[in-house]
Amino acid sequence: MSTYLIVGLGNPGPEYADTRHNVGFDAVDRFASKHGATFSTERLADLSRIRLKGRNILCAKPNTFMNLSGRAVKYWMDRESVALENLLVVLDELALPLSRLRVKARGSDGGHNGLKSIQASLGTQDYARLRFGIGHSYPKGGQVDFVLGRWTEQERPLVDLKLSRCPEVIESFVFSGIDRTMTQYNNLTFTL
Repeated sequence: MSTYLIVGLGNPGPEYADTRHNVGFDAVDRFASKHGATFSTERLADLSRIRLKGRNILCAKPNTFMNLSGRAVKYWMDRESVALENLLVVLDELALPLSRLRVKARGSDGGHNGLKSIQASLGTQDYARLRFGIGHSYPKGGQVDFVLGRWTEQERPLVDLKLSRCPEVIESFVFSGIDRTMTQYNNLTFTL
């Protein structure tokens, strides 16, 4: 039976809750909630286990902080014998507008510290990721404050709409594969 690891990236702690940088946590929470699963704190991550149509799906929210996410990813891939092609990392993406999601089969870290850590721990950048566009509407020198900032009242409805679609994107990855998922979701523009 295949085991999948769905990793939402973010930082632990209430001070980071509901920030743009933690949208990976939020997306994985939505997926687990849809399937009636809850998280418990285990080694290096908060975990939720879901069994769905003959597949084991392990959802993880690393509690190592973003810059060390790779430690948790590597540990749980090894412990659960997860094949590289069954790993999906969900993260915030500055280079995408708020209206977009993008699924990628591989790629560079794009300056994202969570992806840098995962690439260093796994020794490859050949793993799937679901990039959640957060836009880049911040003044020069304001990137850190923007990424670690909370969603605005104007952004929130569109963020909620996109988060509500993330479970189906994750299910598509698990049941239909990366290529079909990219074809189905990468050209969508979300509007209210």
